[in-house]
Order: sequence, then C-alpha cells, then structure tokens
Amino acid sequence: MAPIIIILGVFVLLPILIALVLAFYKIQILGEFNYRFNGFKNFTRLLNDDRVWIALRNTVEYVAIVVPIQTIIALGLALILNANLKGKNWFRIIFFMPTVTSSAVLTIIFLWMYNSNGLINSALAFLGLPTYNWIGDPNVALKAITIMNIWSTAPLFMVIYLAALQDIPESLYEAAAIDGASWWDKLVYITLPSLKSVTFFVVVMGIVGTFQLFDQSYIFSRGTGGPDNSTLTVVLLIYQYAFKSLDLGYAAAIALILALAIAITTLIQRYFFSEKAN
Repeated sequence: MAPIIIILGVFVLLPILIALVLAFYKIQILGEFNYRFNGFKNFTRLLNDDRVWIALRNTVEYVAIVVPIQTIIALGLALILNANLKGKNWFRIIFFMPTVTSSAVLTIIFLWMYNSNGLINSALAFLGLPTYNWIGDPNVALKAITIMNIWSTAPLFMVIYLAALQDIPESLYEAAAIDGASWWDKLVYITLPSLKSVTFFVVVMGIVGTFQLFDQSYIFSRGTGGPDNSTLTVVLLIYQYAFKSLDLGYAAAIALILALAIAITTLIQRYFFSEKAN
C-alpha cells in the first residue's frame, strides 16, 4: 500500500494541509517573498466582502436548480433505457455523448447557440416565444449556464441509475404484478426504495460537483464572472483572488469555507436519507 499512500499524501493530504496553513497567513509572492501570520483576519474579512456573498448566492442558486433537475432527468432517462425499448443501445450512446465531450468544448458550442442570432433564439422566434440575451443579461446568464450543465451532467448519473436498476431482482416486479400492482405502484413501492442509496450518492456527487463550478463560468464570462457578477461562483472567486490578485491567504480561507459548506451539506443529506431509511 506504500505507493498509494505516498501518492495520496503528496497530491491530496499535503495540499490540504498547506491550504489550511495559508488561510491564516498574509502572503506576498511578488518582489521579495515574505509571509506574516494573520490570525483569523482572512476569515473575518469574508464577512465584509460583498463579492463573496454574491458568489455564494449564485452558487447556492445554481446548486438548488441543477441538482434536483439533473437527478430527476437522470432517473427518467435510466427508466426509459431500462425498459424494453427498441434500439436502446443507440439511445444509450446518444444520451451519454454530452458526458464524454470536453466541458470547454461544450461551453464554446453553447456560447455559439446562445448568441443573439444563434440556434436557441432562432428556435424560440420560430415558435413565437420571447428571445433572450443569454450572454449579456445578468438575469439570464446564470440560467444559461444552468441549462447547459443539466444537459451535460445528467447522462453521467443516468448510467449510475441504470446500473442500479438492473440490479433490482425481477422477481419483485413479477410478485407485484401478480398482486395487481400498476407500473406506478411498482415505481413508488419497489423501484424508488431500492434506489435510495444510489440516489443519496447521486445527490451528494451532484452537490459536490455543482459547488465546484468553475470552467463553464470562466469561459462564459472570460474569467470576470460577468455580466454584473451574475456568473461569479465561489471557485471562480477563489481563482481571481489567488491568481489575479495574488492574495493566496485570503483565497485559501475562501476555499476552506467552501469545503466546510460542502461537508455540512453532505452530512445533512446523509441524516435525512438515513431518517427516511429508518
């Protein structure tokens, strides 16, 4: 086990410890390198930083929209593919294609589609629906990223659900059919309870992934978090403070707060899922 332990220690545990230490220091890397113990000043500074609260609000809104919708869509797609659907292997390939495509490439494609005269606005105009300034309107920009990420991430969780569905014994459904259960009864009383642990995993992984939104927001706003900070996320803000402002200590403090928020959210999810199981 020594090689695995060394790799984890160097590339996982050591960076975490370094970030934990940096969060309590004021660090200057330009000119003469020096550092000074700052106590809890980096953390108290968070309370008065408006951009931190804007980034947190945007991230929470993004998580609250993406996680439930992508979970429901993933389950729905898995149920469709688990049925006796003609040509379902082709549907599996088509559904899974967004997941295997680079997120940077997908973002660039969606930027083209979101253009004022792009594919989406053209389709909306053809249907007689209102069009939007997907890229430049602060009220719409985050929703545009949300739609893009739901479309690209739901297929990954679909595969997880599909594997879990195929592990449910067919005898349960046969016994329910003999008792006169409808497809809805089978879904509610057999399928969903059997998928409880998988749903917990999907929700937790979805929350962790959405809290860490960075690359799409960076490409979409060219690293600014615009328009008007509407696409500014916590991880993008960490990047800006660390690599643009070179305020490493403050960026590390924000990263620790983000890690704590993810951990607390995961524990809350675990508590509620365990309560339902009991």
